[in-house]
Amino acid sequence: MTDWYPKRTLGSLLDDAAIRYGDRIALQQDGKSWTFSQWHQEADKVAKGLIALGVKPGNRVAVWMTNRPEWLFLMFAVAKIGACIVPLNTRYRTDDVAYTLAQSRSAILVSVEKSGPIDYRAILADAMPDIGKGNDGALQLETFPELRRIIFLGEKTLPNTSNWEALLSAGSAVSDAELKERADAVDPDDLLLIAYTSGTTGHPKGVMQTHIVIRNIHERAQSLGMTFDDVHLHYLPMFHIYGYSELTVISVLTGAKQILMEAFDADAALDVAERDGVTILHGFEAHWLDFLTAQEKQPRNLKLRFGTLPSGIETTIPIAEKVQDVFGPTISGYGMTEAWAFITCSNLGHSREQRVNSSGYPMNDYEFRIINPETGLDQPTGSAGEILIRGYAVMKGYWDKPEATAEAIDSEGWLHSGDMGLMRADGHLVFQGRYKDMLKVGAENVSPAEMEAYLRDMPEVLDAAIVSYPDPRLTEVPVAFVLPSGNGTIDPNALIERCQGRVASFKIPRHIFVMETFPMTPSGKIRKIELRAVALEQLGDPT
Repeated sequence: MTDWYPKRTLGSLLDDAAIRYGDRIALQQDGKSWTFSQWHQEADKVAKGLIALGVKPGNRVAVWMTNRPEWLFLMFAVAKIGACIVPLNTRYRTDDVAYTLAQSRSAILVSVEKSGPIDYRAILADAMPDIGKGNDGALQLETFPELRRIIFLGEKTLPNTSNWEALLSAGSAVSDAELKERADAVDPDDLLLIAYTSGTTGHPKGVMQTHIVIRNIHERAQSLGMTFDDVHLHYLPMFHIYGYSELTVISVLTGAKQILMEAFDADAALDVAERDGVTILHGFEAHWLDFLTAQEKQPRNLKLRFGTLPSGIETTIPIAEKVQDVFGPTISGYGMTEAWAFITCSNLGHSREQRVNSSGYPMNDYEFRIINPETGLDQPTGSAGEILIRGYAVMKGYWDKPEATAEAIDSEGWLHSGDMGLMRADGHLVFQGRYKDMLKVGAENVSPAEMEAYLRDMPEVLDAAIVSYPDPRLTEVPVAFVLPSGNGTIDPNALIERCQGRVASFKIPRHIFVMETFPMTPSGKIRKIELRAVALEQLGDPT
């Protein structure tokens, strides 16, 4: 028996798009554009280059770069030859990138040399003191034994690394027949990407997803009526599944145009949207809050059909309501890297109340349960509990973390999200927040455990606890409480400065308070609810 939805590979999508939409503009950035045929040609050149450098099926190819066409060429090239892409957060710094490169056991890293003030080349040199070891551009690094090649986009490289032009040049020796043989051998059930997401137990975990996620994206594109007449503005980071799924893959499936922005700027984005007839905008509440401010300051004549704005959580609803009045309808949704983006989704036929006050209706063949996290029993309709998910795109597991995988997915295949929510009588899900001790700084997940461990490694710090502090724009930001070790005097500002340049800026505490003891539960756990109250008392409530 065959599946009712034929499985497809990501590489084949661009092949099909080149045939169906060949001369239509697919990508546009800074005055330059690429048709679907040109995108397809560029991706094939990159695919041949990767084959020439020895990338095998199943090898991991890490990509650490800002939004630019080369990211998208790589995305489809890696998939086409049966390798697995590892998107790295561009806000990673030395320790972050070192951990994810080593843990993923990536064979290739492709990185920008520099973007704005951030020198990615210098960060990598700091993480790899033995970068010069190797022969003929093949690295031999003690800390990264499987990392064989680093390729830079830009004029400057590092010892024993190469550049983008050399990658393309190497590919000229690979025939079309060899590329086709590799592409034909790719199984839709093969690993497509490893996406790192912060957890509550310390270091980020690599979520394994296969080509099956295409089905989720394709069905949503159809339910939202997306066509080749749509124009998407792509400022969401490409390393997040939001941008990866809801802009890039959807655009290839529908023939829509993507206008790329290297970084998000609300004023610049709305100027482009007005000039180029953008029909769909995307973003979390922080993006839309900035859009509201920019539009109020300088109104633009826009041609939006709708926007995407995950809503339902209490802090988002007021923003979503105003967006409906200023920009028009938005659709809401809920998702997570472990189950994919927008596994619930509203559509334009749903009422304003449903699109603003809920997190969408379940997509086909996803099952949801709301359980009492203490008893494991199902909650009645309208009652809050932990969200459990089961469906075809639930992750294959966490890369090289079988114990964490077993904790997340039970024996019946239910993914325990750690999120709190409820199911309404109309069948719409409402996401209400996180049971897990996780911060959401803008669009970024921050693991308190990771930064707590980082602070504990500082000689002056005996123990540390990270809690959330409300922020009008980013929803929440991290605040730290530390206990002195007696090994020197603690200077909170010095601790913060020591984190800068070593870890991503969104993880760094905005304030640090020194305490003599932590409030504890009878079982020996830190009472973070009391620490949040202390932060509000000391800093005031900005909301």
